[in-house]
Amino acid sequence: MLKKIGRAVVSLFPVSSRKFYHRLNSYLYKGVNYYCPVCEKNYKRFLPGPDNIKSNSKCPGCSSLERQRLLWLYLTKELNILTSKIKLLNIAPDYAIQTKLKRLENINYVSIDLQSPLAMHKEDLTNLSFDKNAFDAILCYHVLEHIEDDRKAMRELFRVLKPGGWAILQSPIDINRETTFEDSSITEPIERKKIFGQGDHVRIYGRDYFTRLREAGFIVKEDQFIRKILPSEIERMVLDKDELICFCAKPA
Repeated sequence: MLKKIGRAVVSLFPVSSRKFYHRLNSYLYKGVNYYCPVCEKNYKRFLPGPDNIKSNSKCPGCSSLERQRLLWLYLTKELNILTSKIKLLNIAPDYAIQTKLKRLENINYVSIDLQSPLAMHKEDLTNLSFDKNAFDAILCYHVLEHIEDDRKAMRELFRVLKPGGWAILQSPIDINRETTFEDSSITEPIERKKIFGQGDHVRIYGRDYFTRLREAGFIVKEDQFIRKILPSEIERMVLDKDELICFCAKPA
């Protein structure tokens, strides 16, 4: 019943009014079992994730998933995002992280997407309108697996990033695959979901994902940041204990 109410509220209220839905959930799911580092609140449980694959995945108070909670921890603990004065480009922003970043006065924040109403500007990732070396930092989280010409998108990200700048370019990776699997003949969403795991995915990245980024010019670090977090905290914040942070830099 609560899930149906949540869906109805999301469909009826515009993006700018989602805080009503989150405030309602914060009250309904108030507890002490779990903690979200993004909205900084405790809950008795989390909500199911996309397609109900995971029963305890999405934060009731800000809709963050495992990957967004890990990202926020990394940004605050490793990159000093709360105090660094930077111009930051966020590709395909999610509600939780964008809300936090837009409130920070030290960040000149810009978000883009082709379709999402959350984004500030409509942009094609393979043909960005921004000048060369325009941004100090870039967040591109679970986006490139949706882009047909991902290599061109990677080159564009490298182009608009300033020398010495950093980018977190995260995509789901099958570490058991040596090479990426893609097939341009698979175009139907149903078939893509069956083969790639989601209806709008166009590939399954293998371990060569990092090689593609290096070919675009990036210095790539496969950061096992999750190992710095206690197992009890990983469970309490509902994080993915196997996820790497793909930290990239443009040579100075």
